Amino acid sequence: MFSFPERIWALALVVCAAGVQAQSPTYAGIGRAATPAELAAWDIDVRPDFKGLPKGSGTVAAGMEVWEGKCASCHGIFGESNEVFSPLTGGNTKEDVASGRVARLNDRAFPGRTTMMKLSQISTLWDYINRAMPWNAPKSLKADEVYAVTAYLLNLGGVLPDNFVLSDQTMAQAQAMLPNRNGMTTEHALWPGPEFGNLKPDVRATACMKNCPVDTKVASSLPDFARNAHGNLAEQNRLVGAQRGADTTRPAAAAGSVPAAAAVPAPAKPVAVAAAAAPAPAATGAGPAIALAQKNACVACHGMDNKIIGPGFREIARKYAGRADAVDYLTGKIRAGGSGVWGAIPMPPQGLPAADARTIAQWLAQGAGK
Repeated sequence: MFSFPERIWALALVVCAAGVQAQSPTYAGIGRAATPAELAAWDIDVRPDFKGLPKGSGTVAAGMEVWEGKCASCHGIFGESNEVFSPLTGGNTKEDVASGRVARLNDRAFPGRTTMMKLSQISTLWDYINRAMPWNAPKSLKADEVYAVTAYLLNLGGVLPDNFVLSDQTMAQAQAMLPNRNGMTTEHALWPGPEFGNLKPDVRATACMKNCPVDTKVASSLPDFARNAHGNLAEQNRLVGAQRGADTTRPAAAAGSVPAAAAVPAPAKPVAVAAAAAPAPAATGAGPAIALAQKNACVACHGMDNKIIGPGFREIARKYAGRADAVDYLTGKIRAGGSGVWGAIPMPPQGLPAADARTIAQWLAQGAGK
C-alpha cells in the first residue's frame, strides 16, 4: 500500500510521462531519430576553448607537402597570392607576436588586411580549413593533414617555428603566439554572458526597430571593368551550398530588376569561359570536354583564352599542337598534376576518372575548339 505522499509522487510521474509523450508525437513513415554516427558526422565544430578538436598532430614540414599539393594553386606558394583570393600571409611583425595586437590594422596607409593580420582565434582557422578546404574537395583532408597545413600556414606567417608540431595538445601554445590574439573586442555585446559586464547588445536599440524600410534587399555588384576579369563566376562555384554566383558574361542587371545571381540558375549545359557568352559547342567533341572541365572545376583556374591561375585552354592547345603523344601526355598531366611548365604555381593532381581526363586531353590536343 502507498502512503498519501507516495501516491502523489506516483501520480505526478504518470502525468509527466504522458506530457512528454504528447509533446513528442510520431508520424508513421515520416522521419526517424538520427543515429549516433550521423550526429557525430555533423558534430565537427571546434570551439575557441578547443573543445571538439580531434586527436592528431602535424609538422610544419608535412604541412608544406599538403600546401604545395592542394593549397598553393589558389593561395600562392607563400600564401601571398592576391589574384583570386585575398592574401593569407603578410602584414604582421615579430612585435605583433609579442604584443598580441597587429599594429598595421590601425594603419590606413597599409594596402590590405590579410588573414594572419586579423586572426584572433586559431580554432577558427583550423575549423575553416577542416570544413571548407581544399576548394574543389571540401572536408577531404584528414585530421593530421589539417593540423599540418595549419602549422605550415602559421609558419609562413612568422608565428610558429620550423620544428613546431601542432596537435590537439599544443593548440593552446600556438594560440598564445597569434599576432592578433588580443585584437578581438567584445564591446559590441552581441552575445550575452558575464564576460561582457553590464553592456546591452546593440540589437536592442530602439532606433533600428522603428520606421524600418519594407522589403529591403541587400545585393552586391562588380564594376564593369572587373565583371568578367577572371571568367564567369557562375561557373566557378563548388558543388556545395545554394550560392550559384552571378553570370558575369552578361551585363549587370538594371536597378530594380531581378539580381543576376537569382535570375541565372546553375549552368545546365556547357558554357565556355570568355568575355562574351559563348555559342553552343559544335559536334566535334568540344561539348563533352567543356562540360567535364566545368564539372571538375577546371574553369576555376583556366579560362578559355585568358589566364586565371593557370594558362588558358587554347594557350595549352597551342603549346602542344603537333605533338604526337599530346593526348597521352596531357591525360597524364591532368591526373598527376605538376609544376614548372607554366610558372611557379603548381597544379594539384585531379581525381577525375582516366576516361574523363582523356576526353579533355583530346579536346586540348585538337585545339580546344568551341
